[in-house]
Amino acid sequence: MLCACTPGPDDAALCRAIAARASGAEVIADGSVAGLLRTAVGESGPHEGFLLRLRSGCRATLRIETNIAFTGPIPLRVGEQIVVKGEYDHDPDGDVIHFTHRELRGRHPGGYVEIDGTYYW
Repeated sequence: MLCACTPGPDDAALCRAIAARASGAEVIADGSVAGLLRTAVGESGPHEGFLLRLRSGCRATLRIETNIAFTGPIPLRVGEQIVVKGEYDHDPDGDVIHFTHRELRGRHPGGYVEIDGTYYW
């Protein structure tokens, strides 16, 4: 559970980061799951991917990557409303939000995926 002081979603800030191609921006976005992607194993462990269609702002759809070595599998359904906190990165092949999990090394703020009040981080 996160504290009540955790800021809420700001899709407009994410839209500004997208327009500026501001890789490295910490963002909190809300929207619906637009698609589920396969799990891929990378250098830092297995990552579960899905697509998030923003609820407001620029109505963008972004790829979300979460390290399930930290979060465990996240029970997502297409159409489900969620909130994601992580780091935005511009990618010519499709913008992404990653680091959607806790950070144990202190390299950047931790993130999460929130579904109906349950936090996966």
